[in-house]
Amino acid sequence: MTTAVTRKDMVTIPIKIAREFEIKPGCKLDWQPVEGKEQIKVAVIPDRATLATQLFGAGKQFSPDRDPVADLITEREAEG
Repeated sequence: MTTAVTRKDMVTIPIKIAREFEIKPGCKLDWQPVEGKEQIKVAVIPDRATLATQLFGAGKQFSPDRDPVADLITEREAEG
């Protein structure tokens, strides 16, 4: 897909790409040149709500029956 850069250095994101990566007004994009090539890498920076949603339930791996400090001490002792 090809787009043009306007006089104000703005670019239109093709709708197929915008939908696939859920790019909406207000989304932030990180633009980085690819070293040694005439290319640019663009990454979508997730907003805080998306990050929070991705973290939802991440703590379920920890059980209230476990003692994380004791686990850490045991792990350090095993390392020698």
